[in-house]
Amino acid sequence: MDLDILGLLLYCIPALVTGAIAFLFFKEHIENENNRREFMIKKELQKDSLPLRLQAYERLSLYLERIKPSKLLIRVTPTSSNKEDYETLLIANIEQEFDHNLAQQIYVTDKCWSIASTAKNATIQMIRKANLSDKVDSADKLRETILTDMAGKRAPSDAALSFIKEEVSELW
Repeated sequence: MDLDILGLLLYCIPALVTGAIAFLFFKEHIENENNRREFMIKKELQKDSLPLRLQAYERLSLYLERIKPSKLLIRVTPTSSNKEDYETLLIANIEQEFDHNLAQQIYVTDKCWSIASTAKNATIQMIRKANLSDKVDSADKLRETILTDMAGKRAPSDAALSFIKEEVSELW
């Protein structure tokens, strides 16, 4: 009887080892196939989404270029000599441009969007600070003060543009 059990074990052990090896092989094969499928799906989705993301970065770059004080002051001319009216007009223009590009935040990273928002706020703050100066008494003087203050300095949007360029280069 002990001999029968020993004979049975000698037949079962190789079958169990073979079965375990086959199980591990097929398990790893299935995992590799699932990973390959996920990679292919991501690759296909990226092929579709990459142009949208690049377009969002382009629009955000254009926005940041448009709010540079040197370009903003040329594009938005004062409607009167009142410095408060001109300040309001400049800030309204920046806000309107920003609102027009709100949807771009879906396609860019949170950090990128945050940096663009910070550039917007810093530009607005710079305009408000220049308007508070005692030497500013008209819209034309406000323009001159902003441009003078910017001489030799980088615009707040320049840092955001540099970040966008860096982030886009990582997409490739």
